[in-house]
Amino acid sequence: MVQAYNFLASWQLFPEKCTYGKGERPKSGICKIEAPEDRRELLISRSWVTLENTAFASELRVNASGGRQPFTEPAIADESVLVFNDSISFELDLFSAGEKVLGIHHEIMPNGYLKITESVSRQGEDPFVNTEIYHKQFSVLPYSSSVSGAVIRPTEEGVIRHKALTAMEEQTNMQLTQIRQQIELLALQAQEIQKRKDLSMMIYDAKLSFQPNIGQVYYLYEKKDNNLMLSLVSPKEWGAGSPFKRFIAGVKLLADHTWMELS
Repeated sequence: MVQAYNFLASWQLFPEKCTYGKGERPKSGICKIEAPEDRRELLISRSWVTLENTAFASELRVNASGGRQPFTEPAIADESVLVFNDSISFELDLFSAGEKVLGIHHEIMPNGYLKITESVSRQGEDPFVNTEIYHKQFSVLPYSSSVSGAVIRPTEEGVIRHKALTAMEEQTNMQLTQIRQQIELLALQAQEIQKRKDLSMMIYDAKLSFQPNIGQVYYLYEKKDNNLMLSLVSPKEWGAGSPFKRFIAGVKLLADHTWMELS
């Protein structure tokens, strides 16, 4: 398990750097890789929160003795194979009824980030690939993050710092998410205003034979000479005898003198 040491840590998800062949990108996530003492196993636990603030978690306990080993979760797979290519990459393959159903490639990139690539291929389902990028969190784990490093034991000060950093990350991530949502809302509002402006320009260029009233519903038509005309008469009221080339939209005059298209 020497080659596993570079991976043993808590890793925080970079949602904006991830790509998903299936499913939606989560709001946040944590991947924790551990090697339980005195056991030749690798414990990979992952938790994530969706954009709707729904939390999920999974845990994979894999035998690292080499070759195919019975998997601890028969509902997911029958056997597992864990292979370390070197100190910065390892493969975890899961098999069901002799067929490979999930391949997970873990790789520490040159910038120190952890890249996890999942290739899923289950019978009766379309195969897909998900790629996630993580960065290492501050750790108070009771082991070194490298082979040559000194043993680090948790202290009360370290635990307090870790908890404070975790709380800080949760709060700042929540605040950033709120700001992103506000920006998205402002962008939608700007698009709606621009849409009303464009429609208003069309209507004020159209033929008006009356003074429109605020809050009144009108009907915009294109005449046979391609000019526009605003009318109080709906397409239903005109029926088959409509003198216009086509009906464009029902519209309403708002208090700011812009026009809103009615659905």
